[in-house]
Amino acid sequence: MTGKAASTLLSGVSLVAAAVLLAGCSGTPAAGPGWTALQGPSGTASPGSTSTDGASATGGIPASASATSTAPQGAATAASWKTFTDPAKTVSFDLPSDWIAQSVAPEDGVLPGGLKVEVKKPDGTFMAALRTGLPPSSADCPEADQRSYTVISSVPFDTPAQGGDGTIPPRMVYRVIQGYRYFGSYGITNLVGGTDGKACGLRNVVRGPAGKGDYSFGDVVVLKAFAPDEKVAPAKAFDTLGQAAQYVNESADFANVQRMLMSLKVKN
Repeated sequence: MTGKAASTLLSGVSLVAAAVLLAGCSGTPAAGPGWTALQGPSGTASPGSTSTDGASATGGIPASASATSTAPQGAATAASWKTFTDPAKTVSFDLPSDWIAQSVAPEDGVLPGGLKVEVKKPDGTFMAALRTGLPPSSADCPEADQRSYTVISSVPFDTPAQGGDGTIPPRMVYRVIQGYRYFGSYGITNLVGGTDGKACGLRNVVRGPAGKGDYSFGDVVVLKAFAPDEKVAPAKAFDTLGQAAQYVNESADFANVQRMLMSLKVKN
């Protein structure tokens, strides 16, 4: 190589390095809520990457992604939004203007004043349900029934919640539990998912203020590893964890749902 060619090559390398450094220093986070899809070395989410929803993931990637994360972002795509408020003004949340929020009869056993609000797209596709006044519950989890789970997305947000043993700061999460396929679900929670990266069920439930009961906002209240003959929807099934991470990072529906769930306001 001639001295002139070598000099030109070194100059080009220097310019590329400088551009990379500038991009890393001056990058501006995308507008709107963001999330982190926990990535393994191969670019797919890592099984067992967290032991609890508030723990640190392997590889130094935190499970508690901030709303200003510079990780892959998903901005809500709906052009316009509206606000749903129940008649008693105990809850409110934003949703895309063409989505439908409808109050329906709550399940048996809810506390007095408990609500159930279903959210659907214009074509009738179920997106989420808000349930309030849920009685506190816990279930035994025999070791033989435990399944590995992974936190794909975990974004903290502000909502009234009662602390105590087994709780974390409230988060909007997307978690996957392993069965004959990988089953994924989104929702809000302040409950630890399980220990050592395993659980029988992952509860999309926030422990509410004393006397008000718990509340849930998500696609299912409890995500579990479904049997082959069970209906999975409205939860989702994936062949790989990478597919679940791709859904979180690229789905317009997920981006809109994330904004909707994190807009929830609950009266103390």
